Parts: sequence; structure tokens; C-alpha cells
Amino acid sequence: MEFEIISVVGLGYIGLPTAAAFAARRKQVIGVDVNQHAVDTINKGAIHIVEPELDMLVHAAVTQGYLRATTVPEPADAFLIAVPTPFADGFRPDLSYIEAASRAVAPVLKKGDLVVLESTSPVGATEQMAAWMAEVRPDLSFPQQAGEDSDIRIAHCPERVLPGHVIRELVENDRVIGGMTPRCSELARELYQSFVRGECILTDARTAEMCKLTENSFRDVNIAFANELSVICDELDINVWQLIRLANRHPRVSILQPGPGVGGHCIAVDPWFIVDSAPEQARLIRTARTVNDDKPRYVIDRVERAAKRFRDPVIACLGLAFKANIDDLRESPALEIARALAERFAGQVVAVEPNIRKLPESLEGTVRLCELNEALAEADVVVILVDHAQFKRVDPVRLQAKVVIDTRGLLSHG
Repeated sequence: MEFEIISVVGLGYIGLPTAAAFAARRKQVIGVDVNQHAVDTINKGAIHIVEPELDMLVHAAVTQGYLRATTVPEPADAFLIAVPTPFADGFRPDLSYIEAASRAVAPVLKKGDLVVLESTSPVGATEQMAAWMAEVRPDLSFPQQAGEDSDIRIAHCPERVLPGHVIRELVENDRVIGGMTPRCSELARELYQSFVRGECILTDARTAEMCKLTENSFRDVNIAFANELSVICDELDINVWQLIRLANRHPRVSILQPGPGVGGHCIAVDPWFIVDSAPEQARLIRTARTVNDDKPRYVIDRVERAAKRFRDPVIACLGLAFKANIDDLRESPALEIARALAERFAGQVVAVEPNIRKLPESLEGTVRLCELNEALAEADVVVILVDHAQFKRVDPVRLQAKVVIDTRGLLSHG
């Protein structure tokens, strides 16, 4: 099937790169987002997020006429829904963004269209998306009603990219595609093969949903081991970074690096979707989430003990993003730590985050955003929360007269 027009709903950290990837293959792409600022920025050939190489791709796509953005869905041949899936109170999945996108897209669907849910979702979300669309469009048939003979094809294809490397990984990584029927899967594979060089592997929708949750839960469990190990090593006066390097010399051991917690919209959120679906069975996954969620409090306690050495300590938080060299603050443990310290040490906390221009609302008025050199000159306590490239270049001599709490191992060479 020829997909002449592709609509990408949700122009964030996944949707916009995906739209640009299709446009780079000379596909006509309509990007849809409720954020008017994002739409206006993209239509000027610029971007509203930080991701290496994305600015060049978007500028070329818009300039050449292959990509434009709008706030209202328009008819297309294929629709990719890439909206947020946060959790609500009690760590329950919040599908309100998917529902809103589904109901917004449904009026412009026509017979033969393909709809792919890319948002990381709890098991059953793709079927629920199809049900919402069917409510709006009783004149069309969907896979849950007509199977292979349905008017609309529905599939799930979760993203599996690393922030900071999204453009390369979108193209090179394998994709798991799960349709509500085999034909749905095959059509979705045809769509993605227009730009994906990795293998497109077919399965059913529920398995595809669970696959993404499994991948991120695997990472979360292994990070929890490293984070728990770092706390134990602090108690036993052992350099955890050196310990991990030594242990990883074993041919069958590969311990990950500890940090101040776990952030981002994926690893810090997705395991809860499994816990919510099978609360009695997901014991290890739940425990890993607890370990990683507790790590920021442990770091805060260490900072508070260090600050007691000074009458009016200035505390510098190096990094607010959830990982290195990006501007994404979603579920960031660094942000959580900075917020807690600002409450405890009012007017004494400065933050360095080279990838943002202004502080998020949660820190405005309580934390001062400043340049790295200024922060190092003022600080009594330096808390390294993110291993941004700029921080790796700091001369250790500049930190000798300060108390340094290094949650990323930047200063460990033992």
C-alpha cells in the first residue's frame, strides 16, 4: 500500500523526530500538536526541543515542503499517535492523552487508513484506542468488530530510542510491530520500512505493548541493583565506581552505573504499568521502582549532612535533566533533588543546566540558574547530578576546596 500522506500526532521528543524521518524520505507529513508554540516553531523550520541533528532535519523538511504542523488533525493515509502516557495518583496509567488524540483523529479517518499507537502504553491500550475511535465513527469498521475485513487498520509500534541519539536509532534500531490482526501488522511494517533500516518484527498488539514495558523494566531492575550497591558501598567505605569496574571484568557480569535515581518518561514510569496490570506477580519490578525512587532522598540526606559544615552554605546542583546532554526534565531525579534542597536551604541553591534557558516553574523563585564558572566560584557544596559533557571538562583542582557529592562518578578514577 502506498502511504502518500502521513500524520504524526504529538510533536514531542519522539513524534517530531519520527515526522522528520518520514519527511526525509520525501513523504508528505502533517504534524499535529495542541501546543501552538510548537506548531509555530516547526512551521518556521525550527525546533522547540533539544536533540542532536533534529534541527537540520526539520529545517530541510519544512523548507522543501515535506513537513508542516497544525493543531487540528487533517485527512491522511496513516496516523501515528505519539502522545504522553504519564501515570496518575497511585501509579495508575493515565490514558487521557491517547483518548483525546484518538477522538480528535477519528473524524478525519476514511476506509483503508492505518492508525499506529507509538506511545508507550499498558497492555490493552491499543485495543482501547480502537474502541474510542469506533465510538466516534460508527460508520467505519475496526479490527475488534470486523477482523481482517475492517475498514481501519490498527497497530502498536513502540519507540525504543535513546535521547541524544534519537535520529540515528530511529533509523537503525529494530522495531517491534504488533497489529490487532496480521494484516494490520503487515501494513504497519510497510509504513515503517520506508525509513527504518533495522528489522521490523511482527507480533500482536498486546505482545508489542508488553515488549516495550519489559525492555524498560529490565533496565530499571538493573539500575536498581547498581543504585542499591552504591548505597551499600557508601556504608562500607568502598568506591562503588572502582568496584563496578573490577566486577565487570568478569566475562558474564555487566553492572550498570548508579546515579541519583531514575528519570525520563520511560524507565521511571513504564514499570508501574506492569505493576498495575499484575500487582501480585510483579514483586521484583515493584521493588526495583521503590529502590530507584528512594535514591533521590538518599542523595538529599548526604547533601544536608555536608551542608552542616558551613554556616550559610551555597549549594550548586550541576544538572537538572534526567540524563546527559539533553534538555528533558521529565521525571528527573536531579530536578527532584534540586527542588527539595531549595525548600531546605532557601536562597542558597544555584543550578547549572546548560541545555535550558529558564528554570521550570517548580524552581522559579527558589533556585537561581547560572553558568558553570559562576556556580563553582560561589559554591561550598557541589552536587554532580548529571554527567553533561561540560561537567566532565571541569578541572578537579577547582573542586578541591569544596565538598563534592558526585552521584555520577565523574571524579572517580580509582
